Amino acid sequence: MIATVGVVGAGLMGHGIALTFARAGLTVRVHDPAPQALQDLPDRVAASMEAVGEARADIETALRRIATCSALAEAVADADLVIEAVPEKLDLKRSVFRDIEAAASGSCILASNTSVLPITEIAAGLTARERTLGTHWWNPPHIVPLVEVVRTEWTSRTAVDATVDVLTRVGKRPVRVEKDVPGFIGNRLQHALWREAIALVENGICDAETVDTVVKESFGRRLAVLGPLENADLVGTDLTLDIHNAVLSDLETRPGPSPYLEDLVRSGRLGMAAGGGFRDWTPETARAVRERLEAYLKKLETILE
Repeated sequence: MIATVGVVGAGLMGHGIALTFARAGLTVRVHDPAPQALQDLPDRVAASMEAVGEARADIETALRRIATCSALAEAVADADLVIEAVPEKLDLKRSVFRDIEAAASGSCILASNTSVLPITEIAAGLTARERTLGTHWWNPPHIVPLVEVVRTEWTSRTAVDATVDVLTRVGKRPVRVEKDVPGFIGNRLQHALWREAIALVENGICDAETVDTVVKESFGRRLAVLGPLENADLVGTDLTLDIHNAVLSDLETRPGPSPYLEDLVRSGRLGMAAGGGFRDWTPETARAVRERLEAYLKKLETILE
């Protein structure tokens, strides 16, 4: 049974992954090459737990279970499971995994938190490929229940089962992705929607705010309790087929990114942090969106329990 977890990367995702395991009673060791990231980790974990209303005593208990390690080997040597949470750069992840494999025990499960990079490409140069898999956590990782457990052609069923078991024990909702495809399940669905959303704006059908309003005020309201295929069964597969015959041929199908999106990036409109992307943002409006999202996720969790 997995009892000790190593986390490589103490940033946005890494700290949330660490606190999830620590909150559930597991021993966690975190490594990051940046000393400041390790120094800030306890405060970051405490702030995230406070934001979801956890008691001070529970926060202090979780913090006692988390150790920060300046050396990667120290963080992974005794771990039953190591989760890599470094930036989404394939060469970097490959290098980190080589170091993890060299320092970890022969029974340790090696997991990547990548959201889009194929696990097969990350694991290709390892000798422990049967113990390597993906665990795609969603942001914020300590709040969003889902974790996609991604199996490659080499990953053993034992490694997948053990990972699903520990994620279930710490309160997550793991799902098995049986084939390693780019984007796995969630991001393929999300970006299919984004592609059509961008096309609607690019083709002058509506502006970006209208797209967001339509999603939030219609089908988006039921997505948390009614998945797309449940909805198709609800309305009937015959009606679903009729709608597809009328609509699918007119949807965006280009294989590459939208020129509209490429122009936004080239012009420096990189999103909220830059003050503008598809929409214009001030620090105040961007902060309001983040706070609204966090409040919604917390409230949704209590509703669905």
